[in-house]
Order: sequence, then structure tokens, then C-alpha cells
Amino acid sequence: MANTLTGLIPSMYNALDVVSRELTGMIPAVTLDATYTRAAVGQQVTSPVTPAATATDITPGVTPPNDGDQTIGNTVMTITKARRVPIRWNGEERLGLDNNGAQFNIVFRDQMAQAMRTLANEMERDLCLLAAGAGRAYGTPGTTPFATNTADLMQARKILVDNGAPISDLQAVIDTTAGANLRTLYGINTSRDWSQVPMNQRGVLVTPHDMAVRESAQIITPSVGTGASATTNAAGYAVGATVITLASAGTGTIIAGDIITFAGDTNKYVVAVGNANVSAGGTITLAANGLRKAIPASATAITVVSAGPRSMVFARSAIALATRAPALPQGGDSAVDRMMITDPVSGLTFEVAMYAQYRQMQYEVSAVWGVKAVKPEHMALLLG
Repeated sequence: MANTLTGLIPSMYNALDVVSRELTGMIPAVTLDATYTRAAVGQQVTSPVTPAATATDITPGVTPPNDGDQTIGNTVMTITKARRVPIRWNGEERLGLDNNGAQFNIVFRDQMAQAMRTLANEMERDLCLLAAGAGRAYGTPGTTPFATNTADLMQARKILVDNGAPISDLQAVIDTTAGANLRTLYGINTSRDWSQVPMNQRGVLVTPHDMAVRESAQIITPSVGTGASATTNAAGYAVGATVITLASAGTGTIIAGDIITFAGDTNKYVVAVGNANVSAGGTITLAANGLRKAIPASATAITVVSAGPRSMVFARSAIALATRAPALPQGGDSAVDRMMITDPVSGLTFEVAMYAQYRQMQYEVSAVWGVKAVKPEHMALLLG
């Protein structure tokens, strides 16, 4: 076998052409943030978050007011995964393939495609799991959106703009069932030549009101809590409140990621911190920006929304994906060659290494990454 990867570059890039057509709509829709990549696996990196500003009246005087101090918050991101896909061949195996025709490069191409597909899909899944950290939700579980119009999508967009999300780069990533409705509604022709489409538009089905809509095969349908007949206590809660105390009533659980409603309020809220036993009282915490409508000073019924696909609508800046090559020890390791291969569609970069073993060669496709919902209030869910 060759001792460098140079001769295999055409096969690897051919593999990339296959993988880049996979339904990984989250990856090109989020921020690929290199500022986090200085972290080792498991290490936390902190980014500052400024609080909302407070205005005061202007009162003329000899000196300016002694105010303006702020408590700067932060958000923490962790590089959580270092993953690899190995591919191994020995000399007899390759000789046997090539004696029946030039089959090795074909099989190796497909193995590379599957390796990159595996890693890309895992990153995509991790991004879709961030749905549990969104601020609010819109839609009806069990009713797929886009049957006749895009009204549900525009209502999800309203959640973002009401929360102050930048409207210059809004994204929507939907499940394939909703995608089928959208394709029918718009009469979308998918036989386009992607090589002629700018990179930041690849995978985009439509752009209603400047929102780029993509599909993902990894949109989640999570299990939901079993909470029933739960109520708030009688304290009452103002608009913007996030921590809600429960009365000692009801049964079951309200878990993080659940979507709940309060009696008299049509808004659907995502739970950031759940409650393992609602009958014992305690609290739940809503994701930012909290309540949109005040809860009266009386026991108010809480309903857990049933399970269903959770498509995601967000500002690109609300979600970060940090990727890099796995770190090497000083002086390197036993690989005889390694190179980086960048997917021209998703922008993902994979490391391909080649390890010489006894009468066989192992190829390794690898990547290191972490994901983070940087701004939950700039994320919303579209139910279906």
C-alpha cells in the first residue's frame, strides 16, 4: 500500500461529494466559532454576556450621576467530543480486490464517505439536541406545519424578533415531514446544480421573509415529562419571571426541555430546569426571556405539551459549533501521514491519518467538537 495519502486524495474528495448531500441542515446554519477551539477536550471556555441596560431620568446637576456599573454575565462552552472512525486494510485484502479489477479505490471511497457521514451526523445530532435550550415554542404537536401556508413559521419568527434577535441572518431547520409539506407548498425543484449556489445558501429550500429554511434528518422528538394536574402556587408572577414555584398538587414530572403552558396564556414555554416530583411542590425554571404574560396570584394550571418533532428557528449567532483536529503530543505520534479534508458544502474539516501496522494500514477519520446554545432567547421551536 502507498505510504502517503496523496494518491488517495481523489477518492477522499469524491467521498465528500457524497456526504455533502446529506440532510445536515444545522451545521451550515449555525456559527462555526473558532474562538473556542483553543480549549482541550473537557475544558471550559467562558465568553462574556452583557446584561440589559437600564435607563434613568436626566437631572441637571454639578456632577454626573454616580451610576453605570453593571454585572457582566458569561456563557460557558465545553469541547466535549473527540471522535474517530477507523478503516483498516491489509495487503492481501487489497491484492484480492484489485485482482478482480480496480476495486480498492471504489470501496475505500465509500468507506471514507461513511466515516465522514458518521461524524457529520453526530455533530448534527448534538446541535439538534440544543432544542431543549430554546426560549419558547409555537405550533401544535401532531399537526405538521406548512399544510397550506407558512403561518406557523412566521409565528416562530415573531418569538425571535419579540426577544430582540437580529433579523439579518435568521435560520430555520425543519424535519423532513415538514419539509415534504414545504416542498409541496412552494413547488420546490431539488434538481438544482449545487455547485452554482453560493456556499452560505447551500441546502436552503426557501427564504420566506429572509429566513433561510433547511431540512435535517436529525430533528429530535424527545420524551416528555409525565406531569399532570400541576399548578403554580398563589404568589403570582410578573412578566419576565423565570422561576415558578409549584403548589403541592398534581402528579408526575416536569423535565428539562419540556414545553409547558399556563392557564390563560397561549404562549408555550420551554423548561430549563425541571422538577422530579410536582406533587411535592418545589420550583421549575423557564428558559429566557421567561413569562410573556403575568400569572395571577392564584393557583394556575400547568399543562405539559405532548411529544412531537421539534424543528428549530434561530438567529445564526444563537448557536455555536466549534470544531478542530484532535491534538497531537509534542513530537507527533506514529502516523506516517495525515492531512485535513474540508467539506466544501458544510464547511466541516476532518483529519485523515494513516497508521502503518504489521502488514496492514489503518486509516482514521477524526474530529473534535463542542456545541453551545449561546443565546437561548434567540432560539424558538416549531412543533409538528
